[in-house]
Amino acid sequence: MPEIPIDDFLPIFLSSSAVLLFGLFYVAIYTLVKMGFIKKLYMPLAYVFWALQTYCLYYVMNALGSDPFTIKILLIAMFGYLLVPHLYYYLNLKAEERYE
Repeated sequence: MPEIPIDDFLPIFLSSSAVLLFGLFYVAIYTLVKMGFIKKLYMPLAYVFWALQTYCLYYVMNALGSDPFTIKILLIAMFGYLLVPHLYYYLNLKAEERYE
């Protein structure tokens, strides 16, 4: 793998840090809405953070010169990251309904 050019280091570093932060904001807002601490009005904001996270990850992969197969696998993983909280809260809701 080639070395990262000095001129690209800061954008790559900031984008990779943004992946972590946007992912945190996505899960935090989604969880707070599902727990009822904030209004459902904020749910689209969670999806905006997920989209920003996905874009930043895509930018980092392109800037690092990853092959197309790796990029596709990481984007599929990002869709998994979108769906896992939905699955968790759905299963949690069904379990509560079953044992009530």
